[in-house]
Amino acid sequence: MGAPANADRPIGVFDSGVGGLSVLNALRAELPHERFVYFADAANAPYGEREDGFVAQRTLAIAADLIERHGIKALVVACNTATAAAIHLVRATYPDLPVVGVEPALKPAVALSSTRHIGVLATRGTLDSQKFKKLRDTLAAQATFSLVPCDGLAAAIETSNAARITELCARYMHAAGRFGTAPDQIDTLVLGCTHYPFVAEELRRHAGPIVRFIDTGAPVAQQTRRLLDATHTLAGKGDDDIATVLETSGTPEALAAAASRWLHRPAALAC
Repeated sequence: MGAPANADRPIGVFDSGVGGLSVLNALRAELPHERFVYFADAANAPYGEREDGFVAQRTLAIAADLIERHGIKALVVACNTATAAAIHLVRATYPDLPVVGVEPALKPAVALSSTRHIGVLATRGTLDSQKFKKLRDTLAAQATFSLVPCDGLAAAIETSNAARITELCARYMHAAGRFGTAPDQIDTLVLGCTHYPFVAEELRRHAGPIVRFIDTGAPVAQQTRRLLDATHTLAGKGDDDIATVLETSGTPEALAAAASRWLHRPAALAC
């Protein structure tokens, strides 16, 4: 028996901008037979420097649009800030829709760290959220966390401002503390914003080769697979080079340039 008819519907993925492309890469690697539609709310990026109410309103509006126009079978909220501010609202509004969010990978970091000292780079909105604080508090007895709100870094990545990226990476890595394997040093760094994997090489210059970097792409992709499997909506085997549809509230050329630079497989920009 083949896959159910609704298994052919796409998976919706969205972020405030291009950061979610890092999650999209992981999703397409884990689920090569699936169709995806990616929405970048670039006109309102970055969410990490917005009020929770605004982020919640945009999240619900984008979810409704993806459901109405594309008939998505699942939604991946590929933004830490939107997950913290609004994923509970999306799940309450669409109880039958599988919804996957992202959050800073503190639990995997604790499991990996030998020094029990972990750095966390994230947006101010994520670090100030109750969802993040609750997660951190559950792990406070197991590790020390150096939390660094990286104001402006997501915006610099959005615009590919190399000089600004270099400046901010140096500033925030210095603010995190000392890196290494000694008991008082950070041996594990959590990239708590989906934009930050794109500048991991620049961050690595300040951490050294031994420090582990952790982001959420692979765990999110694996959770998406589990939910689709549970609802019997995994796509059947087919073309592994299905073009992803890209949409944006901002400048199409900017999204096209980011996709060309950072996506591992082709994507088609919807005008």
